[in-house]
Amino acid sequence: MSAPLRVVALWFPDWPLRAALGGAPPHPPTALVHANTVIACTASAREHGVRAGQRRRVAQGHISSLRVLPHDTARDERAFLPVLQLIEKHAPGAALLRPGLAAVRARGISRYHGGEAEAGAALIDVLGEAGFPEVRVGIADGPFTAELAARGRTPCTVVPPGRAEDFLAPLPVQVLKDDQLADLLVRLGVRTLGEFAALDETDVRDRFGERGARLHALAGGSDSRAVVPRPPDPELVRSVEFEPPLAGADQVAFAVRQTADAVMLALGEASVVCTEVRIDLVDDDGMVFSRPWLHPTCFDAADLVDRVRWQLEALGAENAKKPVDEARAFGGIALVRIVPVAVDDAAHHQPGLFGSGTDERLHHAISRVQTMLGHEGVVTAALSGGRWLADRQVLTPWGERAVVTHDPERPWPGSLPDPLPAEVFRPPRPIGVLAPDGQTIHVDDRGALSAAPTRIDGDEVRAWAGPWPIHERRWDAAGGKKGHRLQIIDDHDRAWLVFCTGERWWAEGRYR
Repeated sequence: MSAPLRVVALWFPDWPLRAALGGAPPHPPTALVHANTVIACTASAREHGVRAGQRRRVAQGHISSLRVLPHDTARDERAFLPVLQLIEKHAPGAALLRPGLAAVRARGISRYHGGEAEAGAALIDVLGEAGFPEVRVGIADGPFTAELAARGRTPCTVVPPGRAEDFLAPLPVQVLKDDQLADLLVRLGVRTLGEFAALDETDVRDRFGERGARLHALAGGSDSRAVVPRPPDPELVRSVEFEPPLAGADQVAFAVRQTADAVMLALGEASVVCTEVRIDLVDDDGMVFSRPWLHPTCFDAADLVDRVRWQLEALGAENAKKPVDEARAFGGIALVRIVPVAVDDAAHHQPGLFGSGTDERLHHAISRVQTMLGHEGVVTAALSGGRWLADRQVLTPWGERAVVTHDPERPWPGSLPDPLPAEVFRPPRPIGVLAPDGQTIHVDDRGALSAAPTRIDGDEVRAWAGPWPIHERRWDAAGGKKGHRLQIIDDHDRAWLVFCTGERWWAEGRYR
């Protein structure tokens, strides 16, 4: 049997939990469950006795606050793909053994870094800087021994060439991951890989078949499996150059139609669709203007052309707002590059047999309106955290992913409880809140009204409640935002949410 190849194994402990929870450990006590059985659990859960293989009820009996999440193998693979691409940038030819475990042939990278230990340390540094400090590296003969070396106590374990059998000898037979064979070997008195490897190969084959013979070879350090790198990502980037440069947005948009079609053709050949794209505009001075674009479903050629035009229009509008001494003389666009950033399997975006017609028509209708009104002409709302209504409403152009900077699930003392106003004024509208004598009502330092409200913008006040103080960033030298809120119902049965800052009243929202 030929000598096994030297292999670098990169193991990311508790990867399914990393994919489900995001971010590096430590994590709160959490378990991933499939078929009512614990598949993986965090280190904080293991401290309380939770173990993989336990029934869900048993695990929750160890710690009542255990968070239970469903295990999703597809999510594990999606989350590991960027990590695999990062490894490939520094060690070409990476092979995916399973999510959370990758292998690379050691010969090339060890020669580049001057040794196997140096190569392992370099990979640990690169992955640590990228946000994966928990990675463990094992270097040995064959993927099996390299994986077990990566599970050692040190960040990088190197098993010298030809010493795989000595390294494996004290390990229990359970590491072969064949429960039936391991139980039988233990009953026969064979408890370690060294004892299993000492058995006669012919006897093992006769008793356990080809499967047993294969595991017997692994126990002896004879791993002949090849490290097969995953196929390279398809080249999806397309670009077009203009000579002479084009200055008009419509001219450039018309000229990139064929390039957009070429991008869609490349995506179709790879059986993927694009959900995020980056468009690079290079002017005649060599300046590069890049911007990522998102899509609620997937891009088509017309969508790409629209994004190019919108980006050019935004670039011209931004340049026009600058002072004369800061504005650049814009000669024209010399190159347009379309770079698909995020792709997805095309099968996930095929229309269903039933129930997909309405959503598809709605998407096309909104997209056409956005094409006519511009990128920011159609927006969608997302709920954010905050105390003021304007802060809780995040408006995002149609097709882009909302970026919520404040978690709405966190407590926000002073925020308005449900039900919230149906209409939010951005910016707030000035409004008059008057006392019986016609004077504007004031709020003193103790939060008391100078008089009961009787009129609001010329209408009689039927009922009111408040005031409720809001004072943000008390430690700020500028004082932050502060005011007092009132809820008022006028004689037309309209409910208003108003607030006072200084000596003025503003309408923050209106209930329907």
